[in-house]
Amino acid sequence: MINFLAKITAWLGQHMFFIVLSGLIAGFLIPLPDSPALRATVVGSFGYMTFVTALGTSLKEFLRVLKKPVIPLWILVLIHVVSPCIAWLAGLFFFSGDPYTQLGYLIAASTPIGVTSVIWTALTGGSVSVALVAVTLDTLLVPVMLPFFFKAVIGQTLQIDYLQMMVQLFAMITIPSIAGMLIHDHGRSDMLPKSLKVIGNFIAKLAFFAVIFINAALVGPDIAWDLSTLKIVLVTMFLVALGYAMGYLGSWVFKNRSREVALAMIYCVGLRNASFGVVLALTFFPHAVAIPVTMTILYQQPFAAIIPYFFGSTGNKDQGAT
Repeated sequence: MINFLAKITAWLGQHMFFIVLSGLIAGFLIPLPDSPALRATVVGSFGYMTFVTALGTSLKEFLRVLKKPVIPLWILVLIHVVSPCIAWLAGLFFFSGDPYTQLGYLIAASTPIGVTSVIWTALTGGSVSVALVAVTLDTLLVPVMLPFFFKAVIGQTLQIDYLQMMVQLFAMITIPSIAGMLIHDHGRSDMLPKSLKVIGNFIAKLAFFAVIFINAALVGPDIAWDLSTLKIVLVTMFLVALGYAMGYLGSWVFKNRSREVALAMIYCVGLRNASFGVVLALTFFPHAVAIPVTMTILYQQPFAAIIPYFFGSTGNKDQGAT
């Protein structure tokens, strides 16, 4: 039984696209009402995935990157300076008479790094330390940067509960990451029974499916599936793909760049916290502003699942999260 489960887990680790696709389809077909229990499920699932991922990451390596965070800081420049400029120009060019859609693209490009960037970086054998440092720095900087950004661009001060957002991010990323890395460096995870590791890794796959499914189920009802959204669908697909490409091209700035660093940059720049963007748009602006942000969710995870095939790899079976 354990050997069979191990084979299934290994196969899923190499074909994450099927988890993503099935989670999206199930979510759009089975809409769920938003509730604190669902939100807690997402946070708990993320925290578990991050913990399992961190079991294969060294705390010493994380601290080494944190001491010289050139790459993570460059990632933040790409996502908080370059990306919003491109999104704003795209909105002006494709939707010149539609200020709500223009604003929607600006919000989608201004949101923090998506926490799934760490998971995908680990799944593809990228530098988890770089991704973790980038997410950690972004978590600390966003409460300062985002209000200033919207005040400067649209002249409006947004009253957002950044404290709650930071608490959730710490629960999903920081705390489980530190716990996992401490066990990696000082624990005896190598002494755990094979059956426990297999079950733990399989549960991580189920948790990943749950996160995709719940997010799709929550945002699905907000999408009007008609011809009027076709242009937004196509432009959003282009911008999401461009985000991943920007991460890849941005990695060439570093002379001694490695495949691991390139993958971390691709996912950190390409994957954004679209759920936060949807909440932001729906809370402070007309619902039309949320449509481009919601469409972003359609493409981020499927594109993330396709990227490993361009690198000749479909996952790292030895990573904890795989």
